[in-house]
Amino acid sequence: MIRGWSWTILVAAIATQNLYGGNSTVYSFLRNDVSSRAAALAGSFVSIVNDPNAIYYNPAALSTLEGPMGSVGFLKHLLDINAGYLSYSQAIEDLGYFGAGIVYTHYGTFDRTDDLGNNLGTFSASDLAFTLGYSNLLDKNLHYGLNLKFIHSSIAEYSSSGVAADIGLLYEIPESRVTLGASARNIGKQISKYGSSDEDLPLDVMIGGSVVPRGLPLLLNVGFHKLNEDEGSFGDRFKAFTVGGEFVLSPSFHLRFGYDNEKRDDLKIGSTAGLAGFSGGVGIMISGYRVDYALSSLGKAGDLHRVSIGAGF
Repeated sequence: MIRGWSWTILVAAIATQNLYGGNSTVYSFLRNDVSSRAAALAGSFVSIVNDPNAIYYNPAALSTLEGPMGSVGFLKHLLDINAGYLSYSQAIEDLGYFGAGIVYTHYGTFDRTDDLGNNLGTFSASDLAFTLGYSNLLDKNLHYGLNLKFIHSSIAEYSSSGVAADIGLLYEIPESRVTLGASARNIGKQISKYGSSDEDLPLDVMIGGSVVPRGLPLLLNVGFHKLNEDEGSFGDRFKAFTVGGEFVLSPSFHLRFGYDNEKRDDLKIGSTAGLAGFSGGVGIMISGYRVDYALSSLGKAGDLHRVSIGAGF
């Protein structure tokens, strides 16, 4: 429990801050990795195919699904912060591929006190986003997709809502075992505000690629994030990059690793960052269900643990 008159500062902080780095946007929870597989790959997911959780990174990938698929997961964050998600996608004959997802974050319960320390009860804070997605083929091996989102955030008696869209493209090169992806996420605005002024949504323009090197049981992914943000020089725009790898040790056991360069830089304390920015995890097939686990390091701040369960139908 957090005590003190400073709960009002928390209201502003949760509304405008990322969990591991400052920014000037609202609904920053939309930047967080969702599934365990995506987190283990450090968010290098914009070019991932045949995964229902691609809806959160690149809706164009929904039309690569080999059948109806669903996934549910839980995140144990720092302190009392917990989060979860649910996703499902399938094809509808002659119409295309449709998906839906819910992402939820609860920040815990806090004591509300006045300037003199008198207890005035408790309050809580939470975020929610509901996504509907559509994808289809533009041409052979070229996929497109669109998401529509409704977003709601609340802190004590304060709340804010917004709407947003994601757009994406994905191109497969089967003979080279290469996939290229691009998406723009969180294009939208607030419907209702926390304060008197509008705040920007966390717009994120991403590009990335995946390759299966010949002779290796490895899916290697690279992604560049926040390409829309002004970093002073053209080269600095590419500092927010991620790398992820997935070793297919057997059809029922996958080993994953990831690296997030921006997160490592944000979490550096002095000249050291420990293991901040690194992640890893495993995926295991059990009786037709895929169970995924991921651990993401925030350096001295601690570690994040995620568990997801997915299945085809």
